[in-house]
Amino acid sequence: MPKVLVSDPIDQVGIDILSQVAQVDVKTTLSPEELGQIIADYDALMIRSGTRVTQAVIDAGKNLKIIGRAGVGVDNVDVPAATRRGILVVNSPEGNTVAAAEHAIAMMFALSRYIPDANQSVKSNQWDRKSFTGVEVYKKTLGIVGLGKIGAHVAGIARSMGMRLLAYDPFLSNERAEQLGCQLVELEKPTT
Repeated sequence: MPKVLVSDPIDQVGIDILSQVAQVDVKTTLSPEELGQIIADYDALMIRSGTRVTQAVIDAGKNLKIIGRAGVGVDNVDVPAATRRGILVVNSPEGNTVAAAEHAIAMMFALSRYIPDANQSVKSNQWDRKSFTGVEVYKKTLGIVGLGKIGAHVAGIARSMGMRLLAYDPFLSNERAEQLGCQLVELEKPTT
């Protein structure tokens, strides 16, 4: 049975799924040196953003066949070193799309309704309700920088709330922007 080392905290559901096909060891407080000392015993390494998979770790992973990143990006993995060794590096690029988009919308609501200030006011026993009325987002303009998976999801939510959408994405066609309900614009360049 293959052996998998999980070196960063992941949801128990993920561990349960992996356990159906492999022996899973969860060791989330390893230093880089400790990881290098034990990685030779494993066929796979599951990480998030806390573990740095350096060339030294990859070289020590004599049985390593795959490095899985539970999240977007693989900037904490020496991909060229893994490639030279024939180790597959994968991630889950859509894993947090909805959560990240919802967080962006939540922050927009928090700011438009003065929620942080109102929270502090209540905690200070100085509630002045009129000071925290805020504004509706309906028919307001939202600027989105980047219409990748997360930006496009934010656009969909914001459009459904009746917002006008301006977006900057140098890689997106006007046709795709229109499908998302966005008007493409240029970002102002800072003057120095």
